[in-house]
Amino acid sequence: MSVIVTGGAGFLGSHLVDKLVAAGREVIVFDNLSTGRIANLEKAIATGKTTFVYADVARDATALNELIDNAKPGSPVTAIYHLASPASPNAYGRHPWETLQVNAIGTMSLIEVALARKARFIYASTSEVYGDPLVHPQPESYWGNVDPIGPRSCYDEGKRFGEAAVAAAVRSRGLQAQIVRFFNCYGPRMEPGDGRLVPSLLAALLRREAMPIQGTGEQTRSMTYVDDAVEFLMQLGQTAGEDFHPVNIGADDERSVLEIAALLAQIAGVPYEAAFVDAREGDPQRRRPDMTHARARGWNPKTSLRDGLTATYAWAAEALLTHI
Repeated sequence: MSVIVTGGAGFLGSHLVDKLVAAGREVIVFDNLSTGRIANLEKAIATGKTTFVYADVARDATALNELIDNAKPGSPVTAIYHLASPASPNAYGRHPWETLQVNAIGTMSLIEVALARKARFIYASTSEVYGDPLVHPQPESYWGNVDPIGPRSCYDEGKRFGEAAVAAAVRSRGLQAQIVRFFNCYGPRMEPGDGRLVPSLLAALLRREAMPIQGTGEQTRSMTYVDDAVEFLMQLGQTAGEDFHPVNIGADDERSVLEIAALLAQIAGVPYEAAFVDAREGDPQRRRPDMTHARARGWNPKTSLRDGLTATYAWAAEALLTHI
């Protein structure tokens, strides 16, 4: 039996693949390497339990089924984790059309695959579906405040469409599925130039430059360490579809960007120095998830912000420095 992870060579996807392999699962990874890196999968592939398929999943279901059958002939697929998508402002800014395609065409085709193979379907969504929220903290019932034609819309609306496709398939076609809305995941293997908060701050720290702060820095984020996010995904691989409801995965520890930058400087043991730059258009001003549904499922973040940033900095100091 196999599990499929799309976007499995990316930051979050590769950590999930490692965890699945450690649990003894056979994994088929789909990735076109537009933002992922094959190096992230070296250990998983070396175990013999991971098969890598270089492909874009934004294609018809027949083609995807052929690729799956070629990768693992005769192996039933029990779950599909759909994580494929540019997920950072720089990445989806460079690939807006592809971002829409993978979250629309890719999601609908993968749903067809899941239905045909009677597999669970887990869709990685995002807190970006709430846009610049007018409700705080954000419960899953909040419909959001999203600009449908702004520079972030390819990602925000792409994910919102993907959620709509999953919900329609659950209601009308019996799909066993779950939607996860991740809040600001961070950790080892993030790309240094992707425009997200932690990689941008880390890159500056490692260069011993002032840390770039967009806008005033008073905007808030609720950060999710990658190990905690993967733990919930692993749980859903066994239970998706039993209680369909989008679930926020994040932390109650809401911090301003200035606070996060100051904490990282402290961890790095360097003086805190900020370089203020123009705010990114459409940047949300406040982010904190309502955690009611996650807690009802028995999930709570285990990693404090300090511990997560310390682990991420340690990895960056050793591995990321060669890439910046």
